[in-house]
Amino acid sequence: MAENTILSVNDINVYYGQIHAVKGISFEVQQGEIVSLVGANGAGKTTTLGTVSGLLRSKTGSIEFAGESIFSTPAHKIVEKGLAHVPEGRRIFQQLTVEENLDMGAFVRKANEIEDAKAYVFEQFPRLKERRRQQAGTLSGGEQQMLAMGRGLMSAPKLMMLDEPSMGLAPILVEQIFEIIQTLHKNGTTILLVEQNAQMALSISNRAYVLETGTVTMSGNATDLMNDDRIRSAYLGG
Repeated sequence: MAENTILSVNDINVYYGQIHAVKGISFEVQQGEIVSLVGANGAGKTTTLGTVSGLLRSKTGSIEFAGESIFSTPAHKIVEKGLAHVPEGRRIFQQLTVEENLDMGAFVRKANEIEDAKAYVFEQFPRLKERRRQQAGTLSGGEQQMLAMGRGLMSAPKLMMLDEPSMGLAPILVEQIFEIIQTLHKNGTTILLVEQNAQMALSISNRAYVLETGTVTMSGNATDLMNDDRIRSAYLGG
Protein backbone atom coordinates (compact mmCIF):
# COMPACT_ATOMS: atom_id res chain seq x y z
CA MET A 1 0.00 0.00 0.00
CA ALA A 2 1.58 3.29 -1.13
CA GLU A 3 2.22 5.89 1.53
CA ASN A 4 -0.63 8.19 0.49
CA THR A 5 -3.11 5.40 -0.31
CA ILE A 6 -6.03 5.82 2.08
CA LEU A 7 -8.09 2.88 0.80
CA SER A 8 -6.86 -0.28 -0.88
CA VAL A 9 -9.35 -2.94 -1.94
CA ASN A 10 -7.90 -6.15 -3.35
CA ASP A 11 -9.71 -9.11 -4.95
CA ILE A 12 -13.05 -8.93 -3.15
CA ASN A 13 -15.76 -11.47 -4.01
CA VAL A 14 -19.25 -10.97 -2.61
CA TYR A 15 -22.25 -13.29 -2.95
CA TYR A 16 -25.97 -12.92 -2.28
CA GLY A 17 -26.86 -16.58 -1.82
CA GLN A 18 -25.93 -18.17 -5.18
CA ILE A 19 -25.52 -14.82 -6.96
CA HIS A 20 -21.91 -13.75 -7.43
CA ALA A 21 -22.43 -9.95 -7.22
CA VAL A 22 -18.81 -8.74 -7.00
CA LYS A 23 -16.15 -10.74 -8.82
CA GLY A 24 -12.56 -10.10 -7.83
CA ILE A 25 -12.75 -6.30 -7.70
CA SER A 26 -9.60 -4.34 -6.83
CA PHE A 27 -9.15 -0.58 -6.64
CA GLU A 28 -7.52 2.11 -4.53
CA VAL A 29 -8.09 5.69 -3.44
CA GLN A 30 -5.25 8.11 -2.70
CA GLN A 31 -5.47 10.75 0.02
CA GLY A 32 -7.07 13.92 -1.37
CA GLU A 33 -8.68 12.37 -4.45
CA ILE A 34 -12.20 12.08 -5.76
CA VAL A 35 -12.49 8.59 -7.23
CA SER A 36 -15.65 7.38 -8.97
CA LEU A 37 -17.06 3.92 -9.50
CA VAL A 38 -19.32 4.18 -12.54
CA GLY A 39 -21.49 1.62 -14.28
CA ALA A 40 -25.03 0.58 -15.03
CA ASN A 41 -27.58 -0.60 -12.47
CA GLY A 42 -26.61 -3.99 -11.09
CA ALA A 43 -22.91 -3.57 -11.88
CA GLY A 44 -21.93 -4.14 -8.23
CA LYS A 45 -21.19 -0.55 -7.21
CA THR A 46 -23.43 -0.40 -4.13
CA THR A 47 -22.35 -3.90 -3.05
CA THR A 48 -18.71 -2.79 -3.26
CA LEU A 49 -19.30 0.20 -0.97
CA GLY A 50 -21.29 -1.93 1.46
CA THR A 51 -18.39 -4.38 1.64
CA VAL A 52 -15.83 -1.62 2.28
CA SER A 53 -17.98 -0.17 5.09
CA GLY A 54 -18.42 -3.57 6.78
CA LEU A 55 -22.13 -4.04 6.03
CA LEU A 56 -21.37 -6.97 3.70
CA ARG A 57 -18.56 -9.52 3.78
CA SER A 58 -16.19 -10.62 1.04
CA LYS A 59 -15.18 -14.29 0.81
CA THR A 60 -11.65 -13.40 -0.35
CA GLY A 61 -9.09 -10.64 -0.60
CA SER A 62 -8.20 -7.71 1.60
CA ILE A 63 -9.45 -4.22 2.44
CA GLU A 64 -7.07 -1.72 4.02
CA PHE A 65 -8.02 1.72 5.27
CA ALA A 66 -5.46 4.28 6.48
CA GLY A 67 -2.80 1.58 6.60
CA GLU A 68 -4.66 -1.10 8.55
CA SER A 69 -6.88 -4.02 7.63
CA ILE A 70 -10.63 -3.47 8.05
CA PHE A 71 -11.52 -6.72 6.28
CA SER A 72 -13.38 -8.19 9.26
CA THR A 73 -13.91 -5.02 11.33
CA PRO A 74 -17.52 -4.34 12.45
CA ALA A 75 -19.22 -1.47 10.59
CA HIS A 76 -19.46 0.89 13.61
CA LYS A 77 -15.73 0.46 14.29
CA ILE A 78 -14.97 1.37 10.67
CA VAL A 79 -16.85 4.67 11.16
CA GLU A 80 -14.74 5.32 14.26
CA LYS A 81 -11.61 4.91 12.13
CA GLY A 82 -12.77 7.77 9.89
CA LEU A 83 -14.66 6.16 7.03
CA ALA A 84 -18.18 7.51 6.46
CA HIS A 85 -20.71 5.83 4.16
CA VAL A 86 -23.65 7.89 2.88
CA PRO A 87 -25.93 5.14 1.56
CA GLU A 88 -28.10 5.04 -1.51
CA GLY A 89 -31.63 6.33 -0.87
CA ARG A 90 -30.56 8.77 1.90
CA ARG A 91 -31.70 6.52 4.83
CA ILE A 92 -32.25 9.43 7.16
CA PHE A 93 -34.35 9.14 10.33
CA GLN A 94 -37.65 10.50 8.99
CA GLN A 95 -39.31 11.08 12.39
CA LEU A 96 -36.37 12.95 13.92
CA THR A 97 -35.54 16.61 13.34
CA VAL A 98 -32.68 17.70 11.11
CA GLU A 99 -30.56 18.46 14.17
CA GLU A 100 -31.33 15.10 15.81
CA ASN A 101 -30.28 13.34 12.61
CA LEU A 102 -26.96 15.19 12.70
CA ASP A 103 -26.49 14.21 16.35
CA MET A 104 -26.96 10.55 15.34
CA GLY A 105 -24.00 10.96 12.99
CA ALA A 106 -21.80 12.21 15.83
CA PHE A 107 -21.75 9.03 17.94
CA VAL A 108 -17.99 8.65 17.41
CA ARG A 109 -17.20 12.23 18.49
CA LYS A 110 -16.34 13.51 21.95
CA ALA A 111 -19.16 15.56 23.50
CA ASN A 112 -17.14 18.78 23.35
CA GLU A 113 -16.57 18.39 19.58
CA ILE A 114 -20.19 17.99 18.52
CA GLU A 115 -21.20 21.66 18.40
CA ASP A 116 -18.17 22.57 16.27
CA ALA A 117 -18.93 19.67 13.92
CA LYS A 118 -22.53 20.84 13.61
CA ALA A 119 -21.41 24.42 12.94
CA TYR A 120 -19.21 23.12 10.10
CA VAL A 121 -22.13 21.15 8.61
CA PHE A 122 -24.42 24.19 8.81
CA GLU A 123 -21.73 26.27 7.10
CA GLN A 124 -21.64 23.75 4.22
CA PHE A 125 -25.43 23.36 4.12
CA PRO A 126 -27.12 26.66 5.10
CA ARG A 127 -30.50 25.14 4.12
CA LEU A 128 -30.14 22.59 6.93
CA LYS A 129 -29.45 25.35 9.42
CA GLU A 130 -32.70 27.07 8.41
CA ARG A 131 -34.54 23.77 8.90
CA ARG A 132 -32.67 22.44 11.93
CA ARG A 133 -35.86 21.96 14.00
CA GLN A 134 -37.91 20.55 11.12
CA GLN A 135 -38.82 16.87 10.93
CA ALA A 136 -36.48 15.24 8.43
CA GLY A 137 -39.27 13.38 6.65
CA THR A 138 -40.82 16.69 5.56
CA LEU A 139 -37.68 17.85 3.69
CA SER A 140 -37.46 17.79 -0.11
CA GLY A 141 -35.38 15.07 -1.81
CA GLY A 142 -32.46 17.46 -2.30
CA GLU A 143 -32.56 18.58 1.32
CA GLN A 144 -32.70 14.96 2.50
CA GLN A 145 -29.57 14.23 0.43
CA MET A 146 -27.86 17.24 2.02
CA LEU A 147 -28.87 15.92 5.44
CA ALA A 148 -27.50 12.44 4.67
CA MET A 149 -24.19 14.01 3.61
CA GLY A 150 -24.19 16.34 6.63
CA ARG A 151 -24.78 13.40 8.95
CA GLY A 152 -21.80 11.63 7.33
CA LEU A 153 -19.64 14.71 7.89
CA MET A 154 -20.47 14.74 11.62
CA SER A 155 -18.04 11.84 12.13
CA ALA A 156 -15.15 13.96 10.72
CA PRO A 157 -14.34 11.36 8.05
CA LYS A 158 -10.93 10.95 6.42
CA LEU A 159 -12.80 9.31 3.54
CA MET A 160 -16.43 9.79 2.58
CA MET A 161 -18.19 7.23 0.40
CA LEU A 162 -21.24 8.61 -1.40
CA ASP A 163 -23.66 6.14 -2.98
CA GLU A 164 -25.78 7.62 -5.81
CA PRO A 165 -26.08 11.15 -4.32
CA SER A 166 -27.93 12.42 -7.42
CA MET A 167 -30.55 9.67 -7.50
CA GLY A 168 -34.09 10.95 -8.02
CA LEU A 169 -33.11 14.62 -7.97
CA ALA A 170 -34.04 17.31 -10.50
CA PRO A 171 -31.10 18.40 -12.74
CA ILE A 172 -30.67 21.73 -10.96
CA LEU A 173 -30.37 19.94 -7.60
CA VAL A 174 -27.93 17.43 -9.07
CA GLU A 175 -25.65 20.34 -9.98
CA GLN A 176 -25.99 21.75 -6.48
CA ILE A 177 -25.11 18.42 -4.84
CA PHE A 178 -22.07 18.02 -7.09
CA GLU A 179 -20.92 21.56 -6.24
CA ILE A 180 -21.18 20.65 -2.54
CA ILE A 181 -19.13 17.47 -3.15
CA GLN A 182 -16.41 19.59 -4.79
CA THR A 183 -16.45 22.03 -1.87
CA LEU A 184 -16.09 19.20 0.67
CA HIS A 185 -13.19 17.89 -1.40
CA LYS A 186 -11.51 21.32 -1.46
CA ASN A 187 -11.92 21.43 2.32
CA GLY A 188 -9.84 18.27 2.62
CA THR A 189 -12.28 15.34 2.46
CA THR A 190 -11.23 12.42 0.25
CA ILE A 191 -14.24 11.07 -1.66
CA LEU A 192 -15.21 7.73 -3.19
CA LEU A 193 -18.27 8.30 -5.35
CA VAL A 194 -20.69 5.75 -6.76
CA GLU A 195 -22.84 7.37 -9.40
CA GLN A 196 -25.01 6.37 -12.35
CA ASN A 197 -24.68 9.87 -13.79
CA ALA A 198 -21.28 9.03 -15.30
CA GLN A 199 -20.94 12.42 -17.02
CA MET A 200 -21.22 14.35 -13.74
CA ALA A 201 -19.11 11.86 -11.80
CA LEU A 202 -16.23 11.87 -14.31
CA SER A 203 -16.35 15.66 -14.62
CA ILE A 204 -15.40 16.14 -10.94
CA SER A 205 -13.20 13.05 -10.38
CA ASN A 206 -9.45 12.55 -10.51
CA ARG A 207 -9.74 8.88 -11.44
CA ALA A 208 -12.48 6.35 -12.07
CA TYR A 209 -13.18 2.64 -12.32
CA VAL A 210 -15.83 1.26 -14.65
CA LEU A 211 -17.80 -1.70 -13.27
CA GLU A 212 -19.76 -4.14 -15.41
CA THR A 213 -21.57 -7.16 -13.96
CA GLY A 214 -19.38 -7.28 -10.88
CA THR A 215 -15.95 -6.74 -12.44
CA VAL A 216 -13.74 -3.73 -13.15
CA THR A 217 -13.53 -3.49 -16.95
CA MET A 218 -11.67 -0.17 -17.27
CA SER A 219 -9.91 2.31 -15.03
CA GLY A 220 -7.82 5.42 -15.35
CA ASN A 221 -7.72 9.18 -15.32
CA ALA A 222 -11.31 10.51 -15.31
CA THR A 223 -10.71 12.91 -18.23
CA ASP A 224 -9.24 10.12 -20.37
CA LEU A 225 -12.22 7.89 -19.62
CA MET A 226 -14.62 10.71 -20.47
CA ASN A 227 -13.00 10.96 -23.90
CA ASP A 228 -12.92 7.20 -24.49
CA ASP A 229 -15.33 6.16 -27.27
CA ARG A 230 -16.39 2.99 -25.42
CA ILE A 231 -17.34 4.97 -22.32
CA ARG A 232 -19.02 7.67 -24.37
CA SER A 233 -21.25 5.24 -26.19
CA ALA A 234 -22.04 3.10 -23.14
CA TYR A 235 -22.56 5.75 -20.45
CA LEU A 236 -22.43 9.26 -21.83
CA GLY A 237 -24.92 8.98 -24.65
CA GLY A 238 -22.29 9.99 -27.20
